[in-house]
Parts: sequence; C-alpha cells; structure tokens
Amino acid sequence: MRHGSNIDPPNRFDAIQREHDLEHLEWDQEHLRALTNRKIEYIEDSSLSIVSENQSPDLPFRYSLNPYRGCVHSCAYCYARPGHDYLGFNAGLDFETKIVFKPAAPRLFREFLAKKSWRPEPITFSGVTDCYQPAEREFRLTRQCLEVALECRQPVSLITKNALVLRDLDLLEQLAAHNLVHVFVSITSLDPELARDMEPRTSIPDARLRAVRMLAESRVPVGVMTAPIIPGLNDAEIPQLLEAAKDAGAIKANYTLLRLPLTVEPVFIEWLQRVRPLHAEKVLGRVMSARDGKLNSSTWGERMVGRGEIANQIRTLFEVFRRKCGLDGDMPPHNCELFHPPAPKSGQLRLF
Repeated sequence: MRHGSNIDPPNRFDAIQREHDLEHLEWDQEHLRALTNRKIEYIEDSSLSIVSENQSPDLPFRYSLNPYRGCVHSCAYCYARPGHDYLGFNAGLDFETKIVFKPAAPRLFREFLAKKSWRPEPITFSGVTDCYQPAEREFRLTRQCLEVALECRQPVSLITKNALVLRDLDLLEQLAAHNLVHVFVSITSLDPELARDMEPRTSIPDARLRAVRMLAESRVPVGVMTAPIIPGLNDAEIPQLLEAAKDAGAIKANYTLLRLPLTVEPVFIEWLQRVRPLHAEKVLGRVMSARDGKLNSSTWGERMVGRGEIANQIRTLFEVFRRKCGLDGDMPPHNCELFHPPAPKSGQLRLF
C-alpha cells in the first residue's frame, strides 16, 4: 500500500516523545515493513456538532461541514495533517490510516439547519479533508448530507479530488437546478506518475477531468483548484492545467501555493527526498524563496500565495493563463432564498 508519509512525526501535544530504535531489527524485514504498511482503521466520532465556522480572511467560505477526519488519499502536502494531533494521533501515517468518521453527520446537519438562529448561506463540503475519500464509498455520509441539503434547499459547495463525486450526480443536478451548488475539482498535475506520487490513493488526472466534463454537461457549475502549486515540481504545468480545465467545461479556476504548517513540513520533506530526490533541493529552495527564506508563513493575506519574486512569477503566470482560458469569472451565485428548515421529527410543520 502506497503512503504519502513514511514517518510518524511526534504529536506536538504529547509530553513524552518516542522514536523507533531499529538498530537491532535490520534482519526482521517483516517487522520493518509492518511499521509503514499499516491497515486502515475506521474510528467512530461522537461529535455533537457537524458545521464549523471559519474565521480566516484567506478562505472564501464561512461555514464548512466535514464528515471525516484524516484522509486515505495520503497527499504528503495536505495542510490538514496537524489536525490529527488534536485526536491523539500523528500527522504522518496515522493521518492516512486512522480515519475518523461521523456516523451522525446527516442527523447533526438536520439539527443545525433547524436552528432558529440559522440564516442561510453556503456551506462548504469539506474545508479540511476530502468528503469523497474512499471511506465515502462505504459510509455515504456526504451523500446523506447532500440529501438533507436538497430537502431544505440549503446552498452548498464541494471540493474534492476524487471522481467519486459523480456517484452523486443525481443529487447535484437537482441542487444545480435551483442554483444551490458549486463543485470544485482539485487537479494538481496532468502527469499520472507525478499525480500518483503526490496523491497516492485518489483518482488519476484523466478521471478528474472526466468528472469536470460530466458535471459541466449536467449543468452543475464546476471549477478547478490547481492546488497546491509546488514551486519546482508542478508550477510549469499551470498553462496546461488551465487549458485542460477549460476544455473539460470548468468555468473558474483558483490556486494556492504549497503550505507546510507545523508537522506537514517533516512529512513533506521526507516524502520529497524519498520519492523525488532529484527535485528535493530545487523544490525546497524555491519554496523558501517564496516564503521569505522559510518553509512556511502563517501571515494573513500571504500564506495562500506567498511573497517574493518566485511567488509573483507563479501568480502572474496563473493570472495570464486563467484570463486567456476565460476561467477568471465568478461562479453563478448561490440561491439562499429557497431555504426552509427541515420538518421536525414529529412531522408537524412550524407555524412561524
């Protein structure tokens, strides 16, 4: 089984840090393989809420819904990895193999939409890990939450890099008919080998482009996220990525620069040196050039796009080709006027 990470970085909240001492185990290849070739565990989450409010001025949404924590897609660069530290796990192999799912997500979503204080505005699926990762095939939590959204005419946006989104085309078409949905498909490379290295267990580029095409043909507003752009690795593909997005029927494109917050940094560096060793020095050097000599910046306004000459070159290249491809407009506005709260469990409708 391929992983984005081959390490277990320390959990930053643990008072005691542990490291493997493998000096006397070189002969035990089976044991060494077992350290990284782990089975995927699915762990129930008993959260009492499902919709989170975002305060970041760098993100284009205020509310998000995340049915899963951790992600089998195993992207080494995933900015969500440090969130696993809060669960008592780590941001490396644990993030990819200990998948926390929220079986009560549809019920909690209904309860959220039933609040008298809720004033409808778009909710994004998912702001953190992918709502169409492989776990969704079994648990179908994203689909059930979309059914709730359709029932209540609640506007939503979806972000995914998995062609599994097409399974729910029937719901997305109905949502789109009422201007209730946007879908963004993340495509980071058109090179299947590079994509498989960066994102070991998600859909290949052709499958993602096919998803864009089928969504567009079904009149579902669809855009493309070329995210993250990794200087020295996939930035040269920006023109081709945008051309392919245009040809598939996307109507908008965005990007973010590689981010390496907290424990994402050691995971990404280990992956880069192991999987793309000939690129490692160049990539890390260019990342630092776009981050004021550091590998990461948390400063509002620049953490998503970087600063300096290389960051400006990437921004200019993206803007020029986005404009050329006609992908610089806006998605059609969500319709928030049709929302109505779910019927209470008693079946009796509200008077007011």
